[in-house]
Amino acid sequence: MAEGVATRPSVQQALIGKLESRTARIGIVGLGYVGLPLAMRFAEVGYPFLGFDIDAAKVEALGKARSYIGHLRLEKPLAATADFARAAECDALILCVPTPLKDNERDREPDLSFVLGTIEALVPHLREGQLVSLESTTYPGTTEEELKPRIESRGFVIGRDVFLCFSPEREDPGNQAYPARRIPKVVGGTTPACLEAGLALYGQVIDRLVPVSSTRVAEMSKLLENIHRAVNIGLVNEMKVVCDKMGIDVHEVIRAAATKPFGFVPYQPGPGLGGHCIPIDPFYLAWKARQYGVESRFIQLAGEVNHAMPAWVIGRLQAALEARGKKLRGSRCLVLGLAYKKNIGDTRESPAAALMDLLIEAGAEVAYSDPHVPAFPRMRQHHFDLSSLVLTAETVAGFDAVLLATDHDAFDYALLKRHARLIVDTRNAFPEPAPNVVKA
Repeated sequence: MAEGVATRPSVQQALIGKLESRTARIGIVGLGYVGLPLAMRFAEVGYPFLGFDIDAAKVEALGKARSYIGHLRLEKPLAATADFARAAECDALILCVPTPLKDNERDREPDLSFVLGTIEALVPHLREGQLVSLESTTYPGTTEEELKPRIESRGFVIGRDVFLCFSPEREDPGNQAYPARRIPKVVGGTTPACLEAGLALYGQVIDRLVPVSSTRVAEMSKLLENIHRAVNIGLVNEMKVVCDKMGIDVHEVIRAAATKPFGFVPYQPGPGLGGHCIPIDPFYLAWKARQYGVESRFIQLAGEVNHAMPAWVIGRLQAALEARGKKLRGSRCLVLGLAYKKNIGDTRESPAAALMDLLIEAGAEVAYSDPHVPAFPRMRQHHFDLSSLVLTAETVAGFDAVLLATDHDAFDYALLKRHARLIVDTRNAFPEPAPNVVKA
């Protein structure tokens, strides 16, 4: 080549240059509990940003700097749209869409309709020099088996024209100690060039990156994280049932065991599992494992134990009412806490909704109170035309039973203990014995 003639940078080099200089436009598809915190982080460090969501209310709220997630506060408007044709404007597209289970109680198969619908909506608008990163929790192989061929259908070569990664979300809603930037980011690329581009994308907004050898490793790592929790919670939930039969306080047992300085991690029992990952992920891996001729019995058993906990809690409630001369049918029951964990408004897969369904099926009259969830939200499997009740002495005393499903700090526990006829406590919010408190 003649002296003084500059070489044209490769597509990958040009993309990485824009990412590292923070001039690349970042597009995040799905602006919920995962996508919105990540969007705020990219905007915070100065990247041009464009969000995508099919929910027009979210798009409008972001344009007015109004957060629809209680623990997040927007300092300025975020550009967002429902028009997927504008994906061509972005240099990187990050997919943060739901991956639930199909509405099939027996098989519990993965539902990739949101992921597949999203990538199919984006593919017609992809162009050379873009990076696509999937963050939705899914089974190993999804990125290469589902996203890669759809992108290649446009004639692109992955790793040369368009770059494809999987980087699992690790968001913990409401955890102030670990905002998005402080949670280490696992990144796997379809090719080494894809991995390099993915590291350039996240390296500007996340403090620590964890590169792995493939998208499959990254996908499996997220499943292992959540299945580890699901299995241990299943264990302690089963221990709770055993301890109850033996007249032993499981929480005292956990406190005693936790004094061992090595080899034991305390997990707390509850009314079942909630959130967008832990109740679902074991079944994603179990489904995929069956395709390889493996029955993941241990993992499936933990999922079944946790799935059965709401019914066990209602059994405890029914027994407590009958011990007081009341039937569950016709009783007025107040469920405290609709969110799946304390101090947030996230109701995804919340066991509280399952508890309410079981109470209705048993013929009880149901209401709920949750300061973080003022009205019962849209859910795929649960439907109640209810609003949150304000807790007063009169309100509490008017119910035959109060079922504590989520132990928000905002609840007045002293008021509840004074005025409730019966409290069924699934969270050990009332550790001291009381005549009107039953543990479940």
